[in-house]
Amino acid sequence: MSDLVVNIGAKSFPAVDRAPAQQALQDLAFSVSHGEFVCITGPSGCGKTTLLNLLAGLDTDYQGEIRLPRVTGRTAPVVGYAFQAPRLLPWRTVQENLQLVADNPRGSDSVDELLQLTGLQDFRHAYPQRLSTGMQRRVALARAFVVSPDLLLMDEPFVSLDEPTAVRLRLLLLEVWQARPTTVIFVTHDLREAIQLGGRILQLTDTPGRIALDVPVNLSSTERADPAVIEHHRLRLLESAQARH
Repeated sequence: MSDLVVNIGAKSFPAVDRAPAQQALQDLAFSVSHGEFVCITGPSGCGKTTLLNLLAGLDTDYQGEIRLPRVTGRTAPVVGYAFQAPRLLPWRTVQENLQLVADNPRGSDSVDELLQLTGLQDFRHAYPQRLSTGMQRRVALARAFVVSPDLLLMDEPFVSLDEPTAVRLRLLLLEVWQARPTTVIFVTHDLREAIQLGGRILQLTDTPGRIALDVPVNLSSTERADPAVIEHHRLRLLESAQARH
């Protein structure tokens, strides 16, 4: 097993038409232990999604180095990516959407296990348009884990959901992650979500993004389901951030 190591000296975007050049990230360095669940927060435009795209290898134009985690025995790291929108293929059933990215396209124990873990076993033959928004997010969650990723990137996958649904999906994510452990980098603008999910929170500064705060979150599963506990920790985190300014 190996850790995720990130050392980005600079990441910028060139000027386009009337839009000036933009320095998105600068002097951003951190490491994540194998199996750790890290939430990244920060103001809009601070480079959170840019960072995920660098980690995913979707953007390789930067100065610095990224070493991805890798499970022993694999020839190359496997990266999963859950986006803000579920991005399910509407002409494929729930099971077919999962099988499409599974190692065995004819079906596998992994697909069956994840359908069970996410409560979708009775909807395996349903098409996405027949599912609620929350259930579509559950399918996207199962699909992210079906490849058994060494690194799972999640870019606000529960955004725009009503809070009760979002809370249920966060707790479901933790259940699936505990059943199928992997290194997770979860981007969110919501401190409550970060506290409920993360074992550690990295808060970025405004553009160009750097690490402003790196704090552990030591909460039990019971505490993570308690809104009062979450709010208490949110206020403490805000106080810590203000004290550094």
